[in-house]
Amino acid sequence: MANAMAVQVTIYLNEADQWHHRPLHMEILQYLRQENAYAATAIHAVAGFLGRQRVETAHLAETGGKLPVIIIFVDSDEHVNRLLPTLKEMAAHRLMVRENVVLEQGNLD
Repeated sequence: MANAMAVQVTIYLNEADQWHHRPLHMEILQYLRQENAYAATAIHAVAGFLGRQRVETAHLAETGGKLPVIIIFVDSDEHVNRLLPTLKEMAAHRLMVRENVVLEQGNLD
């Protein structure tokens, strides 16, 4: 159903973030899969910064786990509303952006 409405959530993390001693980005992806989110991707950036921290780049000899990881997922408004409380707990103090989007192709079924 082209031109249907959906919600896209972007979560900004870094590779050192953890949830119960495991990489947070993988735990979030597993949670989203378990809860039947429609689509989700974790993107490991080559450079970036969070907040007022310095820019971290992949070409440094040792980055210390500070490179950005971005998770983007898309689903219906109702489903996102149900998932967000747990995600906010998992990624406390990290930036989350929620946007209404138009599906140009595909559908959430």
